[in-house]
Amino acid sequence: MTATVVESTWVNPAAVARPARGGAVPAVAGAARWLLRTLALTVPVFLFATFLTFLLGAVSGLSPAGLLLGDAATPADVARVRAELGLDRPVLVQYVDWLSHVVRGDFGSSWLNGVSVSSQIGDRLSVSLSVAGFALLIAVVAGTALGVGAAVWRGTWFDRAVTVFCSVVAALPPFVVAVALIVVFSVLLPLVPSAGYVPFDQDPGMWLTLITLPAVALSLDAVADIARQLRTGLAGAYRENYVLGAVVRGLGPRRILFNHVLRNGAGPALSVLGLRIPMLVGGAVVTESIFGMSGFGRFAADGALRGDVPVVQGTLVVAIVLVLVANTIVDALLLRLRPAARRRS
Repeated sequence: MTATVVESTWVNPAAVARPARGGAVPAVAGAARWLLRTLALTVPVFLFATFLTFLLGAVSGLSPAGLLLGDAATPADVARVRAELGLDRPVLVQYVDWLSHVVRGDFGSSWLNGVSVSSQIGDRLSVSLSVAGFALLIAVVAGTALGVGAAVWRGTWFDRAVTVFCSVVAALPPFVVAVALIVVFSVLLPLVPSAGYVPFDQDPGMWLTLITLPAVALSLDAVADIARQLRTGLAGAYRENYVLGAVVRGLGPRRILFNHVLRNGAGPALSVLGLRIPMLVGGAVVTESIFGMSGFGRFAADGALRGDVPVVQGTLVVAIVLVLVANTIVDALLLRLRPAARRRS
């Protein structure tokens, strides 16, 4: 009887080693469901946000006639300009027509100079993306190193030093850091220029030199946020039962960190990073002004101050797209890091 039971429960190791047939099908189906669910959430948000963006311009009371014709414009002249630009149509009709151009990358022309808003945004966005991209790299590398180190050596002097550093840096506005960096590295130690921008294709060395200080000034707040969130998430993961089980099974500290703790404790830091990506691009108005850069944030601020509605609408749409793309990337990374969440999809 005993032999019969043993024989019936025996499993062929070769059969276990072979991957299940059709294993790729559930993975593809899960990815398709996630993509459909993401589109079902993203598209309505995009439509609602762009409608509010367009509505703000429509109800602002600003008119291109005043900018194009000046104070001497008569009511007939104003009505003629509005009719030429289609501003006398119902708001919903204007929005649909505007959105049909937006999805093709056409944001119209500036009311001030008649230049394509899309081309102007492209020129300015390359500046901001250079600075923001470098700032993001600094934030990810430095924030991850500090957060992981503080979690691994929690309770030590390094952990306390990271906590103090993050508290101090988080309390400093970026423009204060920018001014301090200019004073130290451009005045007291004249190592780098204090202002200007050179495209990468013209002079890669000077491009890197000029974006370093603004990128550092822009990244320190993000470094503090990522380090704090990562330290908190990893410290909580170290207290979970699966870590104790991994220690009992004889796994090394490095394997426990990368295979278990990081996968389950990096979620809050990734969420913060997703919020920081659009903020690094759109929130650099003061930093770009201090360092004399004609970037995306400064372009949006100038358009708002001058009442150039197409510029404001175009920059807001780009900011909306950046937020949605960043959130989608973060959701995909979180799904990748959490096997349980991937199985539920």
